[in-house]
Amino acid sequence: MREFDHVGIVTDEKQVEEMYVPATKVWVTNPATHPYKIEYLRFEPDTPVTGPVRNLPHIAFRVDNLEEAMGNSEILLGPFNPTETLRVVFVLQDGAVFEFMENAEGGMWFRGGDQSNS
Repeated sequence: MREFDHVGIVTDEKQVEEMYVPATKVWVTNPATHPYKIEYLRFEPDTPVTGPVRNLPHIAFRVDNLEEAMGNSEILLGPFNPTETLRVVFVLQDGAVFEFMENAEGGMWFRGGDQSNS
């Protein structure tokens, strides 16, 4: 299964109800609450994320099996766990950045919101 989840857009502006992802030092919004399924990503200055994942938008899909979804794609970041139950990888395919998301719990992956952030 490969099901569309969101489009990720990089921003420098603080957003409402961001969730912090320590592994990548990025604040993300909940795309399920955006009418066009947009996830905003706001990176900390010392983020380890560089290159296309840091600079380009991405398209994200929920998948049943992360390894199958990755195939022979060029891996840009991951796999890693942004939450306890979600494992993701960012890949480059046909010049575009894709995120594949495998959620052990199913359902929505976003945790929290309205957390204190800078």
